[in-house]
Amino acid sequence: MQMHPPLVGRTADQIAVGDTAAARRVCTINDLVVFAHASGNVNPLHIPGEAEQEAGQAPVAPAMWGGSLFSGVLGNSLPGPGTLYLGQTLRFHGRLHVGDEVESRVTVREKRADGTVALDCRLTRIGDGALIADGVAEVLPPAISMTTDGVYLPELALTKGGKLNRLLEACRGAPALPTAVVCPTDGNALGGAWEAARHGLIVPLLVGPEAAIRAEAAEIGWDLDGATLVDVPAHQAAARAVAMVHEGTAGAVMKGNLHSDELLTHVTKAEGGLRAGRRISHVFVLDVAGREELMLISDAAINILPDLKTKTDIVQNAIDLAHAIGIAQPRVGVLSAVETVNPAIPSSLDAAILSKMADRGQITGGLVDGPLAMDNAVDLEAAKTKGLHSSVAGRADVLIAPNLEAGNMLAKQLVFLSHAETGGLVVGASVPVMLTSRADDAQARLASAALAVLYAHWTRTRASLVQGGSP
Repeated sequence: MQMHPPLVGRTADQIAVGDTAAARRVCTINDLVVFAHASGNVNPLHIPGEAEQEAGQAPVAPAMWGGSLFSGVLGNSLPGPGTLYLGQTLRFHGRLHVGDEVESRVTVREKRADGTVALDCRLTRIGDGALIADGVAEVLPPAISMTTDGVYLPELALTKGGKLNRLLEACRGAPALPTAVVCPTDGNALGGAWEAARHGLIVPLLVGPEAAIRAEAAEIGWDLDGATLVDVPAHQAAARAVAMVHEGTAGAVMKGNLHSDELLTHVTKAEGGLRAGRRISHVFVLDVAGREELMLISDAAINILPDLKTKTDIVQNAIDLAHAIGIAQPRVGVLSAVETVNPAIPSSLDAAILSKMADRGQITGGLVDGPLAMDNAVDLEAAKTKGLHSSVAGRADVLIAPNLEAGNMLAKQLVFLSHAETGGLVVGASVPVMLTSRADDAQARLASAALAVLYAHWTRTRASLVQGGSP
């Protein structure tokens, strides 16, 4: 719940000509999405992601989004709570984009004999002072001055778009990754590959039984333009995809309609696999409603009960992926059940050692602290209550789970109960591996493909394509 401060309404007798009130607001991606839902206006020029794809430009805020801001000033400040709108004229002079800060100001121009009030309305952009909109509002002030003790407003959680879209945008102009898609023989797997190809993220190399792939392509309406089919039996597809990496044909691997173990068996082989000197691990990247930054969780898919040496690689792999998506100095919280070292809880000992290893330069590129319990890893108030003073506690970007079970349950709880958007990537291998779940939709597979492009670029250049820090 959001608590808004007390509001005071003014009657017509308490208002004078010339009285004025104003409010400031920054236009955000969420504003555009919420307005589209509330108004029903799904013009792609106003929808993040759609505007870039359909028109090749950043989304522009609907004119009426700006016009609606006057309602907030009238209802909250002048006349305030109890006010009823009677009419509004508007003329629009400029356009707003995400990131623009605006001031909506109303000024009383006329008090009428019937008790109604007319107010001049002006919407201007902060910075250059450009006039965005103006007009006149006619309102009926409250008959009796109304004072609220504060207004509780339920939190609003958006489940689509958001921060992962910035990763997709960062990939624009990057070369598409030739990607061996293993057994894309169902709608989600093949649809995900198609979406990734349409967005210029991958060049699809579809590895598996050709007849089944073509049948599924016909089902979803893809003519397979731009795709290469590599016809092998399903049980040989994973091995063939790994071989294509060694041959230089494929620069990434995407899991399709098969069990993770079937693919990982070939990826992690000591001879002929994709090992690159460090333990391979998986990282979930999640857009969690209510958080300003992306959250990374590792390892929730590969290493079942990692020892300290394996956890060292898991932490370093996660830091590397964080760098690839624009987090210059990721804060890594190593999780345990408690935030103090307890010899009876092995994960608390590992966490403390990993923290010290980072202090000594054995893990590089990020700030590492542990042990941390989940609450004081992600919530500043919880960290303060527990008396934790560190650069990581309460603000972790990366969460390192004590084992696969804990990490998997944490990540899936965020996806299925908290409605987080997610992508994932296997890192530490010689090429990016997209290890999506068979239950993942095309959007999750698209996000994973964007991660692969960003990570591949970072491994080549040690530079991120994501500008401006953390998405």
